[in-house]
Amino acid sequence: MSEKNSFLVFSGTNTRYLAEKICASLGCPLGNLVVTRFSDGEFAVSYEESIRGRDVFLVQSTFPNSDNLMELLLMIDAAKRASARHIIAVIPYFGWARQDRKDKPRVSIGAKLVADLLSVAGIDRLITMDLHADQIQGFFDVPVDHLYASGVILPYLQSLHLKDLVIASPDVGGSKRANTYAKYLGCPLVLCNKTRARANVVDSMQIIGEVKDKNVVIVDDMVDTAGTIAKAADIMKAAGAKSVRACASHCVMSGPASERVQGSALEEIVFTDSIPYSNRCAKVKQLSVADMIAETIRRVVENESISSQYLV
Repeated sequence: MSEKNSFLVFSGTNTRYLAEKICASLGCPLGNLVVTRFSDGEFAVSYEESIRGRDVFLVQSTFPNSDNLMELLLMIDAAKRASARHIIAVIPYFGWARQDRKDKPRVSIGAKLVADLLSVAGIDRLITMDLHADQIQGFFDVPVDHLYASGVILPYLQSLHLKDLVIASPDVGGSKRANTYAKYLGCPLVLCNKTRARANVVDSMQIIGEVKDKNVVIVDDMVDTAGTIAKAADIMKAAGAKSVRACASHCVMSGPASERVQGSALEEIVFTDSIPYSNRCAKVKQLSVADMIAETIRRVVENESISSQYLV
């Protein structure tokens, strides 16, 4: 890589596992950053090496709790005050992305607020993956490199050599993503039409399309409580599907999600490692996006196009 010492990679506390793999792929050491925590829950960050005039890549997913976002904001502020040349936030999982619009009166638009916080803190570029809504890129006035987990998930699905394959979307909102997978794999598309009683609670669901004697793969961007995915899998299995799998970019898996997946008709559920997953569920498999993010960092440093690494 040219200008070998022109950039440095640092990590927040809870995304260090991924940053270490990214640095191993890049062949560079992970930067030395210390987070000091106080007894009242407040914390401070400091760089333990000079970053003056360097391109600084800060790896941190902003999954709950809010400490992860606050830690990233402090990292950005400290880098700006330490005279970094460019500050690039690498956020594999961009939290609050489900709040991308006013869907009812008197609600916040959390994704726009987070974008404003990052911009005011001082980022020069954002690298992220599979935003819940593509239009969130427009909330930023700095360049956004939007990566897709399909780069690692599609090769895995092809390696399974499933016959009579059908791609399914768990809701109408995810139909574009699922249709992209179906076109790439050359197989039919099935939709699930769901209604919600309230957030995280599915009221009813109907299948639009044929799943009898098919191997179904449900495609989504994230799995939170796993209520939708588990219900869709059970309905499809009851409708005669030979097997039901699921794949999603982000492994939120909160609350009873692991138990729901384990008790569902799903044979397996495949995620990336954009979010750490500590609960052990035999049906959960994680694929690493470290090499993909590392290659994007390399191309940003060397001013190369990143679009050629997209499969779809």
